[in-house]
Parts: sequence; C-alpha cells; structure tokens
Amino acid sequence: MSNKSLENFFINQLDEHISIVEKTKSKIFVSFSNILHICSNAVKSNKKIIFFGNGGSASDAQHLATELTVRYSKNRKAIPAIALTTDTLTLTAIGNDFGFKYLFSRQIEALGSKGDVAIGISTSGKSENVIFGLQQAQYAHVQTIWLP
Repeated sequence: MSNKSLENFFINQLDEHISIVEKTKSKIFVSFSNILHICSNAVKSNKKIIFFGNGGSASDAQHLATELTVRYSKNRKAIPAIALTTDTLTLTAIGNDFGFKYLFSRQIEALGSKGDVAIGISTSGKSENVIFGLQQAQYAHVQTIWLP
C-alpha cells in the first residue's frame, strides 16, 4: 500500500467516524437526557444503578459501574452501581441450576429494590437473559433502561 493510498484510507475512516458521531449526537440526545434524569433521580433517592449484558456488553456494564463507583472525570461522592457480570460463582451457579436464561433475572430478584435502576445492554437486542432480567426488574418495581 502506497503512502498516498494509506493516507486516503486514514482520512476516509476518520471522516466516516465524524459523520457517525454527528448523526448519533442528533438522534440520541433526548434518550440520553431521559436516562440521565432517571439515574440522577435514583441516586438522589439513595438507590443503585444495576448494569448487565453479555460478551462486550458485559464489559460495558462493568466499565460503567466502575466509573460510577470510583470516578469518571473528577473526584466526587461514590455512586452506588453494580455490574451483574462479575461474580463467577453466582454466574456459574445460576447457569448450572436454573439455566443461562435466568442469569440476570435471578440476581435482580436478589439485589434489586424498588426505585433502583436496571440497565440492560444488548448489541443484538435479542439477548433472552437480558430481556428476562429487565422483566424481573419491572416486576420488582425497579426502573428499567434498555440499551439495544
């Protein structure tokens, strides 16, 4: 690959990313501000935020929970947040005893309280265990946010 074609590839990739960011910014602002409102109200009421998902979404869940409990961009009071994807004993026991479908719903049943916020993350939007987790959250009067 020549230097010129490498440079063109690089510039085209950056331009595509810029375009996607601009489109995303305009399309998700209202949803994002609604999510912030729900979460900030829960935190002000001393409730927790519960994240969960599979694969890369599990990693996102862990990262988001960590940013809230530690810090994001500045030192502040810790925000109560948990990712349901980190306890291997619980994950393997639920998978073995109840089935993978119940991986998050069982944890929500145990840990979710009225007024908490449960955020299910699924790239495909079809993850059965994430959907069941959100359904259990609704049953337990935990506020739900679906991030497909």
